[in-house]
Amino acid sequence: MLFVILYTMKNICDWNNCFEIGEYKAPLEKDNSKNYQLLCLNHIKEFNKNWNYFAGMNDKQIFNFLKSDMTWHKPTQSFSSSDNFFKILWNNALKDDFDKSKFKNQFNHDSQFKFNHNDIKAFGILGVSVGLKWEKIQNKFKMLVKKFHPDINLGNKKYEEKLKIITLAYTQLKNTYKEKIDT
Repeated sequence: MLFVILYTMKNICDWNNCFEIGEYKAPLEKDNSKNYQLLCLNHIKEFNKNWNYFAGMNDKQIFNFLKSDMTWHKPTQSFSSSDNFFKILWNNALKDDFDKSKFKNQFNHDSQFKFNHNDIKAFGILGVSVGLKWEKIQNKFKMLVKKFHPDINLGNKKYEEKLKIITLAYTQLKNTYKEKIDT
């Protein structure tokens, strides 16, 4: 009879003079979760009791950290500000000249609805034609959001920028076209 004995290597607690099994991770530095020490249950409890992430920070720094933490430490801007990123992005997206003659034959609804340059550009960005039912525009927008969402594309900035433009185009149509077509 042959018996196989398996030994598993256990980590010893990193606390001074402790020989218990270290199963719990404790960070070595404040901002680097990749560097950690392994502690036993008793020592991780003591470590957690004494751990203060905000040690050495004043009240203003703590407040700013917590405020930034609400947006995953990514820069944000108020929608109502005059230099709002989305307003600037939308205006820049619509600055390029577009050939009205190119669209003249494609969009025969001009007599029924009066669309401005921004509306026509928004239809093009979403890839839908003028006169499409609002429900179909919404479905197209949902499909595009799923396709270009940063969570789906591993945070790729290219897709994030494309999604911002798509969202702005949808908002433009929502504010102008939806009222015209659904009334």
